[in-house]
Amino acid sequence: MAKKLVIKVTAGADAPERCSQAFTVAAVAVASGVDVSLWLTGESAWFALPGRAAGFELPHAAPLPDLLDSVIAAGRVTLCTQCAARRDITEKDVLEGVRIAGAQVFVQEALADETQALVY
Repeated sequence: MAKKLVIKVTAGADAPERCSQAFTVAAVAVASGVDVSLWLTGESAWFALPGRAAGFELPHAAPLPDLLDSVIAAGRVTLCTQCAARRDITEKDVLEGVRIAGAQVFVQEALADETQALVY
């Protein structure tokens, strides 16, 4: 098993099942002791803002705020630089524990030794 897991989630409320799957996999991996880096891109970028995850609903799915909180607490959560800029989101706007970084950092993380990358 990879020692590190990088997950890029591109979906938000526009594709709720895909979005929920990405957050669920990230939270389960963190709970299993895996080093997780979750990247919020595209429509999932909105979940970097306080209160936005609470508005996400999907029947029979774990609450998105709980999943996000667990990844922030034990892993890393990154908001894509370009996605943030397109939505006028700045570092002062995001949840505590969420950083903003770009493609260079994503590529560096995804290509690190013993790392598995997933895109949802």
